[in-house]
Amino acid sequence: MEMRSLKDTGGEISLLGFGLMRLPQVSSDARDIDFKTGFRMVDRALEVGVNYFDTAWIYHKGMSECFAGDALSRHPREAYRLATKMPAWTLESSDDLERVFGEQLKKCKTDYFDFYLLHNIGGETYDLSIKYDLYNFLNKKKEAGYIRHLGFSVHDGPERLRSIVDNWEWDFAQIQLNYIDWEDIDARRMYEILRGRDIPVVVMEPVRGGALANLPGPAADILRNADPSVSQASWAIRYAASLPGVLTVLSGMTTPEQLEDNLKTMTDFKPLSDDERATLAEAAARFRASGAVPCTGCRYCMDCPSGVDIPRVFSIYNLYRSTLASNEAMAGIVLRNAYRTLAAGEKADNCVSCGVCLDRCPQEIEIPRLLKEMADLATAI
Repeated sequence: MEMRSLKDTGGEISLLGFGLMRLPQVSSDARDIDFKTGFRMVDRALEVGVNYFDTAWIYHKGMSECFAGDALSRHPREAYRLATKMPAWTLESSDDLERVFGEQLKKCKTDYFDFYLLHNIGGETYDLSIKYDLYNFLNKKKEAGYIRHLGFSVHDGPERLRSIVDNWEWDFAQIQLNYIDWEDIDARRMYEILRGRDIPVVVMEPVRGGALANLPGPAADILRNADPSVSQASWAIRYAASLPGVLTVLSGMTTPEQLEDNLKTMTDFKPLSDDERATLAEAAARFRASGAVPCTGCRYCMDCPSGVDIPRVFSIYNLYRSTLASNEAMAGIVLRNAYRTLAAGEKADNCVSCGVCLDRCPQEIEIPRLLKEMADLATAI
């Protein structure tokens, strides 16, 4: 497994990080994690050398940290590095800080966190972080030995990022970065800001919630023709991992097959060549032309007050667009069959355009408008 060193510590971090946000499930309920399969995947990852595991208070509706504690506590504490996050938007008063942090230690079955982040410190969360003085609270936890490295994650623009790194000192930062968002959300400038401050980068959404592992036909053909022996996901993971200053690349792996593919990519790791970067640029152009919704499946928009399962609706829409690019006759069939898997209350036509989701979406997707389009499309087909 390819490893990276964290400055000033001498400790090694696996270049592949295991994101515990999209664990295998035994039902459609996010809380219903398939612990047996998940344990097997964690054990396999540790066996090959993956040692960075990333969870959060809100992942799997509160169950991801419980899974992390159960799965990882079966192994020696020095065998893994555990990261979790403080969710400012869930706090009702400063008194909640000690409660949440204490619960996280218990759920994760640990005495300390190797990495701890202010979660998604952009938009209103930035203001809440100041209101509750979160940085100083967490810095005191670091001084007391409960946190080894203090950082933040952010879904916001470069100017917000600049404010964050100007106002506080950080050991690392986590940003969304992939070969589409390098330009689309200006991840390039955000990466350059962090590099300019010598802040190690943890990459999230390298495969854009799975979208870059299931490209539309023309984009997929470009990568397949360039190298038929590797997966589309492998191209995306290597893109992020090839950048200097990247500490680890998080992958939210749902199946053992996805894990094995990522392990193959990061074992005897080879950075992208200039020719391969040009190939990815061509594939990115074809992807943008497909009209796919840039949803990563993060589920920050949920729960919808009207019951719509927004991420699943967009996943079905993107599957339709991907099929349409290569087989127009089949696209309608794919859409009808996939849309039927949604419960009646989860479908797009239940959207009342209340706008609650708009403030929650890190990607700034025009959710109500696109849900209306999806509802019309499903009706027509």
